[in-house]
Amino acid sequence: MKNLRFPIYLITLLFLLNACDQKPIIDTASEASQHTLEKNQQIADFLPLDDQQDFIEARKGLIASEERILITKASGETVWDTDAYTFMEGDAPKTVNPSLWRQEKLNNIHGLFEVSEGIYQLRGYDLSNMTLIKGDTGWIVVDPLTVEETARHAFNFAMQHLEKLPIKAIIYTHSHIDHFGGVQGIVSDEDIAKNNIRIIAPEGFMEEATSENVIVGLAMGRRASFMYGRTLEKSALGNIGTGLGKSPPFATFSLIAPTELIDHTGQTLEIDGVKFVFQYTPDAEAPAEMVFYLPEKKALCVAELGLRSMHNLYTLRGAKVRDALKWSGYLQEAKLIFPETEVYFGSHHWPMWGNKNIHEFLSKQADGYKFIHDQSVRLINNGYTPNEIAAELELPESLAKTFANRGYYGTLKHNAKAIYQNYMGWYDANPANLDPLPPEDSAKRYVKLMGGSENILPAAQQAFDEGEYQWTAELLNKLVFAQPENKQARALLAQTYQQLGFQAEAGPWRNVYLSGAQELLHGKSEKSLEPILMKNVLQKTPINYFLDALAVNLNPKRAEGVELKINLSFEDVNEHYYVTIENSVFHYRKVQAPLKEAEATVYLSREFFLNMLVLRESPVATLRNSNLKIDGEKLKVLRLLSLLDPPESNFNIVTP
Repeated sequence: MKNLRFPIYLITLLFLLNACDQKPIIDTASEASQHTLEKNQQIADFLPLDDQQDFIEARKGLIASEERILITKASGETVWDTDAYTFMEGDAPKTVNPSLWRQEKLNNIHGLFEVSEGIYQLRGYDLSNMTLIKGDTGWIVVDPLTVEETARHAFNFAMQHLEKLPIKAIIYTHSHIDHFGGVQGIVSDEDIAKNNIRIIAPEGFMEEATSENVIVGLAMGRRASFMYGRTLEKSALGNIGTGLGKSPPFATFSLIAPTELIDHTGQTLEIDGVKFVFQYTPDAEAPAEMVFYLPEKKALCVAELGLRSMHNLYTLRGAKVRDALKWSGYLQEAKLIFPETEVYFGSHHWPMWGNKNIHEFLSKQADGYKFIHDQSVRLINNGYTPNEIAAELELPESLAKTFANRGYYGTLKHNAKAIYQNYMGWYDANPANLDPLPPEDSAKRYVKLMGGSENILPAAQQAFDEGEYQWTAELLNKLVFAQPENKQARALLAQTYQQLGFQAEAGPWRNVYLSGAQELLHGKSEKSLEPILMKNVLQKTPINYFLDALAVNLNPKRAEGVELKINLSFEDVNEHYYVTIENSVFHYRKVQAPLKEAEATVYLSREFFLNMLVLRESPVATLRNSNLKIDGEKLKVLRLLSLLDPPESNFNIVTP
């Protein structure tokens, strides 16, 4: 319906947005400044960038690789193309942080690998890894990638080089879509039922997989377009990856519900003759997550608790802050309860071998998160505010020189702010920040006070020439918000963001800065999303989450003084909801049967309701649909629909 633009959930929007059209790379500057070169050289001097150990481990066990992985949708549209990153050869160009360049060269390594006897990984076919574990009679698939197209291609490639056996079980390590969304590319619901395929996941998986951030899905998606650099050309001037892997794929997302759940540490299962010992690790990297150990192989899968990078305690697309203490504790616990581990592998990046190396890795990952937590809290208790904490904290050299603790995906600065947010919220205790002016209003007053653009532009240019890019951005952001049509201000701010992007060690920071520059010069992409591609996942989503999404679309001005009572009866699933409007608030509750006091009862199927949301029909067209039956006052239903506003999913970020 026109007035019911469905706020597509979760990280999915993050991936959906990746499909939108690319624009030419920003063209105000094509070179790194001398200040950027010097800053990047400091990184190169500090880190042992010539150390080849990670490259040795990333290539170890290679069974087969494709010269080019080209995966397309049925329509012919490209989903995944490794040729997009073939420019990444040799030393880092001047426009890329050399540490990030090294990380993304490692992420470019792709193929089918033997991790250990009976354990194989497909890496470089998606943002995440697919792991295959050989059982007595078939394959156990761990994390079937993001979309059906990449999962199908990767699994078929593996079966060209490994023994062709049936899939006996699928394990979802956690509730993020890049670890389950491709499942129907390798099995169907019918396969599950016919062949008794086991689907194993952590407790709470379905709730989290279908609901996480549904209410703010569109806003998260818009921000994710910056974080993942969806409009940036893949080049040394643009998108080179995410630090976590390459850019997320966009195609057909799916979900099959688990048949078994893991709900405590120490839980064991025998899966097709292979013994698994699980560690239950919720509310750290994901709300529903687990780690597992294969004692016969002395192999530990850490899911996404461990990375060859610092992870996010707060993700730039926007999400609830993650618990650093739990995260650190789970890593320490894994080291203690699986002391004989000789092989490590995860849901991203490449494996590791050797007990000593693995224990050191787990310790440093754990200590990284605990350091950020403890030292941020120490500074909080000494009166420091979020920006002050971010500016003050530095990892000790023993952690900072470890590549797996570098900020390729999460960063020390924004993770430190996450600790503050988790404990203290948005207010920094300064009365001036209790009720500040909105950014546009504040910007106009600052610009007037500073004597207008004729004073600000020269000052900003001087700061830019001196390499003070943070200050330049702060100055010019005020001017652009006060005078969004000022082309000089926009161009210089774009150049500033570009230099900050060229310096960024984190893939998301680089993408954010360069995307901001892109939009300042070329405007926003207007291509809309295709929610129909999410239908396989949405069909598994409980109805109440859709109603939550509708509730936040209520226009309070139009709803003022309005009182409505409507039954929604989903006959095919025998679910009934009583919806009321009062005090400009949308309420609903599940009931046993339609209530008599309702002014109208709408009879519909769950499938129709989903299609209605996805197709975005107008309220009048919806009421005329023959699949919709209404008893009572139809005008009351029309009134309800007219009170719901579509959110602005493509809102401005770098301009007011």
